[in-house]
Amino acid sequence: MDRISPFLWFDNQAEEAANFYVSVFKNSKIKQVTRYPEGTPGKVGTVMIVSFELDGHEYMALNGGPQFKFTEAISLVVHCDSQEEIDYYWGKLTAGGQEVECGWLKDKYGLSWQIVPRNLDKLMSTPDKTKRVMAVVMKSVKLNMAEMEQAANG
Repeated sequence: MDRISPFLWFDNQAEEAANFYVSVFKNSKIKQVTRYPEGTPGKVGTVMIVSFELDGHEYMALNGGPQFKFTEAISLVVHCDSQEEIDYYWGKLTAGGQEVECGWLKDKYGLSWQIVPRNLDKLMSTPDKTKRVMAVVMKSVKLNMAEMEQAANG
């Protein structure tokens, strides 16, 4: 088990969301579904918590009710090795969701994601490179690796 892992609060779609995420990422699985027992705040027998892995990393999803919503203040970052990977994750995670900007999107559950090149830190390794790459990023919705690499190389 990872020492630190995200715990995601959903209204009532935790199991649906976990199944969706597991279908998008390789090396992923549902580990356990815990249901509300008698004497707890949820309806008896409905899904309370789903434990799952995405690409080998652990997550938990809770059906906690409508009082809390996801915001862009936290997002999950997907590091991609190719434009094909960026296109794949972008397409899967925006389905029913929303394209935002600068490589950010919201999935159909309202969770924010960033779909970025794995070498983003290298692309922005100096102030000059950062300025040039950020100029490309700021005008983008889905990121284009070739444009970012070209900007980094001047």
